[in-house]
Amino acid sequence: MLRSFMYPYMSDQPTVERNTDTERVGGSAAFSPLYQQIKALLLQGLDRGEWKPGEAIPSELELAARFQVSQGTVRKAIDELAAENLLLRRQGKGTFVATHHEAKVRFRFLRLTPDDAEPSASGSRILDCRRLRAPADIAAALDLRSGDTVLNLRRVLSFNESPTILDDIWLPGASFKGLTAELLASNRSPLYALFESEYGVSMVRADEKIKAVAANEAQAELLEVSVGHPLLQVERVSFTYGDRPMELRRGAYLTERFHYRNSLN
Repeated sequence: MLRSFMYPYMSDQPTVERNTDTERVGGSAAFSPLYQQIKALLLQGLDRGEWKPGEAIPSELELAARFQVSQGTVRKAIDELAAENLLLRRQGKGTFVATHHEAKVRFRFLRLTPDDAEPSASGSRILDCRRLRAPADIAAALDLRSGDTVLNLRRVLSFNESPTILDDIWLPGASFKGLTAELLASNRSPLYALFESEYGVSMVRADEKIKAVAANEAQAELLEVSVGHPLLQVERVSFTYGDRPMELRRGAYLTERFHYRNSLN
């Protein structure tokens, strides 16, 4: 799970004390390992766009010189960010900022897997896209003030031309200005890749709640099943850097030919 470290922005060449393995942070009694401090500084750089999605970050030697720590300390920080899929190592090429245009990252947030493990042709149909004042529960989930503008979009995802997922998605309106149904309909990349390239919003982690439900009338019609048909309901809050919530997604999944797969560690 990605942890948020709120360090004050330093100069262009921040330094870290090197005389111990841990250091007092902000005068508190809490101590942070040195590599975690470097990880936090790297996250700050990612958050403020110092290195864009898909771009290479400086080498370990360059970062060690910049932060005035050992290369091993930098490597351990990068290892954690790579394990969290925020950075991608490429043998002989360097380390790159993860992007939702990358195949390895693209389906990290979609855990629906065909039972037969065969690839399925996917399609997306936008049903609605509108701006409105945030209902209380949506504002709370997205850390907004009551009445702030949100963008609500609904879509159906199909696999092999069979409707499979009905998504109800809520986004902070201020972060997604200009997002329209026409833009969504013309988009051919994954939704998170669009958010990343057009709005500078990278989804880096998510919290989910899952439970079994019965299809209501609207869900049944759009997913082409009978009312009361069993569905898997998945509610996801997705976060960008700094643990800032950027999306609330409520999905209704058909699972006759699919299962929801996750890896726990």
